[in-house]
Amino acid sequence: MAGFLLGDGMSIPMPERLGKYRLTEVLGEGAMGIVYKGFDPDIQREVAIKTLRGAGDEPAGHGVSHADRFRNEAQAAGRLQHPGIVAVYDYGRHGDLAFIAMEYVRGHTLSRYLQQAAAGVLSIGDDDLLSIVGQLLEALHHAHEQGVWHRDVKPSNLIMTRSGKIKVSDFGIARIESAGLTQVVSLIGTPMYMAPEQFQGRPIDRRVDLYAAGVVLYQLLAGEPPFSGAPDVLMYKAVHEPVVLPSRKPGKQHLAAYDPVLARALAKDPTQRFADAMQFRDALAAVVGRMHNAAVSDATVTALMPLARTPLSERGTTSGPPPTHFNDAQLAQAEASLARHVGPLARVLVRRAARECYDLPALYARLADQVTDPGARSAFVQQAAVLTGSLAGSGVRSGAPASSARPPTAAPMAAPTAFPSTQRVAHGQATGTADVPVSPALLEAAQRALAQQLGPIARVVVKKAAEAAPQRQAFIQRLAASVDDPVARARLIEALSRFDG
Repeated sequence: MAGFLLGDGMSIPMPERLGKYRLTEVLGEGAMGIVYKGFDPDIQREVAIKTLRGAGDEPAGHGVSHADRFRNEAQAAGRLQHPGIVAVYDYGRHGDLAFIAMEYVRGHTLSRYLQQAAAGVLSIGDDDLLSIVGQLLEALHHAHEQGVWHRDVKPSNLIMTRSGKIKVSDFGIARIESAGLTQVVSLIGTPMYMAPEQFQGRPIDRRVDLYAAGVVLYQLLAGEPPFSGAPDVLMYKAVHEPVVLPSRKPGKQHLAAYDPVLARALAKDPTQRFADAMQFRDALAAVVGRMHNAAVSDATVTALMPLARTPLSERGTTSGPPPTHFNDAQLAQAEASLARHVGPLARVLVRRAARECYDLPALYARLADQVTDPGARSAFVQQAAVLTGSLAGSGVRSGAPASSARPPTAAPMAAPTAFPSTQRVAHGQATGTADVPVSPALLEAAQRALAQQLGPIARVVVKKAAEAAPQRQAFIQRLAASVDDPVARARLIEALSRFDG
């Protein structure tokens, strides 16, 4: 029996099989179970197998158990057959584990794009934006036609494949018409994407998904959601405050053509929204005078796809040194906050998320997805809002002198400093190069180095990083944020920091 290691070094055995499926590696862990990569011997295809531990009979909130939601996910997604929806093949039990066998999708969630966009290392054109939202709306239309409302549409549930296709995942809290589980109250979902009627506990229909799709569109356009804050603040804003359309924000006047579409998609009154997803899609197409492309462009896909990674089951351990762009106190606080909801698994979840996120808000947003109970997730998000407000500005690593903190006058960075104090002295402060402008020679060297990780998109990433961070040190930090692999990221930082030009 193979196994993998948690962050504390404790080995967790990986079963060889679940039902008829042969397990080959661990893809990830969640609060309630593990996701494996497996193989279906009957149809000869790879599958992803999502499991629920025996404790799934515990209440998940709103009068249902985690097992109820798990089974609901299988039933909801299982009745849908659409290229834009992650397919569910099978549901079963193996010992005390319930499992769902589903389509194995190679790609990344849309959250990854939003993180890179927030860091200033990636932008998206109208064609790709239309493709993302257009594909989402077509998938939602199919689900709605089959009587399924997703109710938790958000970037982390939207996967962009290597071919530029968008797939909707995670139907765990979907509403199926005429199904018993759907009779619970409607205050369920992720607060940032919930429609006003969900907060108010009023009757809901497919238009809650259209509202959430409108929030996703808003984020892609404006780089931030229409409302933010703790859950109670979000509730008040979503129900009472008018949406500030992107074109009214500084530097966003060119987005005015999208205002009517967003105003309708995000209307407080559901009767004022689009009647269905196709009407929403067509209104968006009318803005630019054409229908969306069938797939996102190769350039954007290339920018979002990291280098091939070693499967989790083959990495040996996840208990190595913590990521250098968060200090020990920040990681410990995140672990303590998450452990209240997921137990000892918090350690490995925090360290894995920290290797893929580059600021505290992104880290806590990723961790919130691991909290399955909506009430507990809301409490976690609310606490995260307080923590990120108090810790986000800290660039001092544990054990480093205060002089190694990020200077308050430096250009905004994608993350706290990735340099240990000794590196900063060697490559910045001692040589006087920390705050010098980026030279043309460094730009050329950066493009060559980054092309090994990102391919042709490196030229665009370097150009945007230089525009956003014209000082040498901040520029290097922005480039480092675009590289997922920790080893490759460290090599890039070392090479550019030592570059004498």
